[in-house]
Amino acid sequence: MDAREIIKRPVITERSTDLMADKKYTFEVDTRANKTQVKDAVEEVFGVNVAKVNIMNYKGKFKRMGRHAGYTNKRRKAVVTLTTESKEIEFFEV
Repeated sequence: MDAREIIKRPVITERSTDLMADKKYTFEVDTRANKTQVKDAVEEVFGVNVAKVNIMNYKGKFKRMGRHAGYTNKRRKAVVTLTTESKEIEFFEV
């Protein structure tokens, strides 16, 4: 997989923006990607040094609309910790 296929989008929530002060960035990643692929993709796309990657899997929620029922898409979220000497990732330009 290509690096841009592995990282889908950054997760911007109140908790994830608080973690950015500690150089921890949250991304939604491809469900087939492992930790080393996520690490290599973040280093390639953003040009930073990654210290650690934590990954969480989310099952799809069951939804009903009348007699139609199904599941939403499953997701995979990665929290990437950068090294202390690494530069920060800029999501919002000032």
